[in-house]
Amino acid sequence: MGVPEPSPSRPLRRRRLFRYGAALTVSCALAGYLVVRFGPDAQHARPGCEVVSADDDGATYFFGADQAVNAATIAAVGTSRGMPERAVTIALATALQESGLRNLDHGDRDSVGLFQQRPSQGWGTVAQIMDPVYSAGKFYERLGKVDGYASLPLTVAAQKVQRSAFPDAYAKHEPDAALLAAALTGRAEASLTCESTVPEGPGDPSAVRAALIRDFGARVLPGAPEAKTAGKKRRATSVAGSASPSPVAGTLAGGRAAAPARARTVVVPVAEPRTAKEPKARQRGWELAQWAVAHASVLRISEVGYAGREWRASGTGHTWREVGAERGGSAGAKKEDGPEGVRIVTAP
Repeated sequence: MGVPEPSPSRPLRRRRLFRYGAALTVSCALAGYLVVRFGPDAQHARPGCEVVSADDDGATYFFGADQAVNAATIAAVGTSRGMPERAVTIALATALQESGLRNLDHGDRDSVGLFQQRPSQGWGTVAQIMDPVYSAGKFYERLGKVDGYASLPLTVAAQKVQRSAFPDAYAKHEPDAALLAAALTGRAEASLTCESTVPEGPGDPSAVRAALIRDFGARVLPGAPEAKTAGKKRRATSVAGSASPSPVAGTLAGGRAAAPARARTVVVPVAEPRTAKEPKARQRGWELAQWAVAHASVLRISEVGYAGREWRASGTGHTWREVGAERGGSAGAKKEDGPEGVRIVTAP
């Protein structure tokens, strides 16, 4: 029988125990991260917005609330000009490449804004380009002059507008842009959701109406008082960067004595199209509804309802849920409001 080896010294045992303990701690932390990042409750832990494919292919795109605001504005400007979904896809892919859907006040040389347009190249002044509605409109204006743009490869169509030094860079954003365009033009119903906490502070219906008119034009809310001022010069800031909306009339400091839900509600009518280029009424309704969800964080919107479904900022913000008949069709405009419209409720 051999002579047993001497046992390790106490310092050596302590070092080994420390290493084992450190490895175990790292492993537990990694496991916890994976559960939060990819587990069944991951969506509840990740504030932001998500678009899910309507084609049952499992494709998704997750992006920030500020990006959602800009994407929804780009889409609204396009459809309000009668541009097809393909044009919206091209615009969104371009903005994803140029700015990551963020309204940047800097860039290469004198480039600024969502599309990194350059004042020195005739796109407008810095103040104009920093207005997402203006910059998106200029993009569509030039895209519309490209012969057969809808049938061109996306990167070719985008390059004919942008004149980028990296013309092939737009192609990689096409799948995500297509998902966004399908949702934000209303073709893919109930496909865009935003998960966030309840908006802090009261919302303002007049701010919602003003933003709708800003993105879609005065025809979106005929007769609204905000439409009377729609022809004035727009402020050279995006909705996301503008001042916080003022409280709803009847609301006191701290949220006490909040206005009733009806006073906080904007009902957007959904009319049948007047021309062949305009979307059908149901698609238009979903376009408006998902625009509202995308703007929930900046306009302090707590609920959106349309076509028997409802989205809420609190608790169920990760999904559109069906609303039963017992709620009296509250997911859309109530009967006394006239034909069904998109119901947008601001936070109390």
